[in-house]
Amino acid sequence: MTHDAGSPVSRTIGRSGSLRGTAHVPGDKSISHRALILGALSVGETRISGLLEGDDVRDTARAMAAFGARVERLGAGEWRVTGVGVGGFAEPEDVIDFGNSGTGVRLVMGAMATTPITATFTGDASLRRRPMGRVTRPLALFGARSFGREGGRLPMTVVGAAEPVPVRYRLPVASAQVKSAVLLAGLNAPGETVVIEPVPTRDHTERMLAGFGADITIEESAEGRVIRLAGHPELAGQRLTVPRDPSSAAFPVAAALMVPGSEIVVPGVGINPTRAGLFETLREMGADIRLENMREEGGEPVADIRVRHTGTLRGIEVPPERAPAMIDEYPILAALAAFAEGDTVMRGIGELRVKESDRIDAMARGLEAVGVPVEEGEDVLVVHGRGPEGVRGGGTIESRLDHRIAMSFACLAMAARDPVTIDDVRPVTTSFPGFFELMVSLAGGAAEEAEQARPLP
Repeated sequence: MTHDAGSPVSRTIGRSGSLRGTAHVPGDKSISHRALILGALSVGETRISGLLEGDDVRDTARAMAAFGARVERLGAGEWRVTGVGVGGFAEPEDVIDFGNSGTGVRLVMGAMATTPITATFTGDASLRRRPMGRVTRPLALFGARSFGREGGRLPMTVVGAAEPVPVRYRLPVASAQVKSAVLLAGLNAPGETVVIEPVPTRDHTERMLAGFGADITIEESAEGRVIRLAGHPELAGQRLTVPRDPSSAAFPVAAALMVPGSEIVVPGVGINPTRAGLFETLREMGADIRLENMREEGGEPVADIRVRHTGTLRGIEVPPERAPAMIDEYPILAALAAFAEGDTVMRGIGELRVKESDRIDAMARGLEAVGVPVEEGEDVLVVHGRGPEGVRGGGTIESRLDHRIAMSFACLAMAARDPVTIDDVRPVTTSFPGFFELMVSLAGGAAEEAEQARPLP
């Protein structure tokens, strides 16, 4: 399967009527990846409900099958994984293609790094540009070896450690992917693997490891958050319900705050404190956002999110220490900030330079193309808000094979004065299949499309 085939598909989106109704967004992508991987590393059967069925997660499902697990789709969002147990991965017969999924490839590298097998990984053009060294360096401490292109880039072959050793690793940067890769590698290492994170990041891996039966403890210390994992557990298959993805919910929420007269509900969204930074930020900007029907599902806190457009938002300075709790939401925050009064300052976001695209540069160039002035630095983006009716629109946005860039400007276009063209919307299916259909339905089918989706020559 190739992820680079086909011509780009552009879409031109015009001003929308008010958004109303219920926005059912997909299952959480981070949790979906982890559910498949831990199901494959368990003994027995894992049943998953609400799995995100975007391209990224399907690539992880195919990878788990390639490593010897039995992975079956039973129905919409319903999947069954029959695992091989910790240390039971078989050597894949072919190259593993992860498409656009940085999360998938990094977590799976960790999961196989302490098993004496060899696997080769690749991805689409965007993923092949992204550095893997931040994961392969700590995996080398276990005894794994990695051979890739210059700069530690895909395609890359990982040779798992024949005699892995436990590791004590302090994260040099806040990264849930790196933390998770090390913890997954630690499952098949003897003794105790310790990960220290100075700044807390999303904790889905820790929660799910405990749910599958791993011996894992977490404590706060002067060093930061210390996670201890005992090696060689017998993980047992589970029944999991995946909450709806807060990163996906961010798009209809932000669009409702951009488009006057809007009021929507997004049900069943995960509100894990390590992921909820955007909603806190939006409230500080003056947004009317309420959490209703709060509950717990599958070990994760969940709520229905009600959002109502109430008028002008104000620009703020987002605390840099909040970045790990909303790192994927900065693109849509930058789009929303264009409609605020005053400046929105986002610092400590250098991680965005090495996502699916350089998201700081992509958002800066895109906002300039629609008439919104910005300033940027290595780890900062400042958006000079134009007010609720001040975004000109027009122009063409380069999505750069990045789903969040494409969706952020699609939302902006719904409130801009002039239609906006996005040069390639194909990447949206990696995380949010049905995104455009949902947004049009919330607008009562009245979103103006100046031009239907079409292949570019």
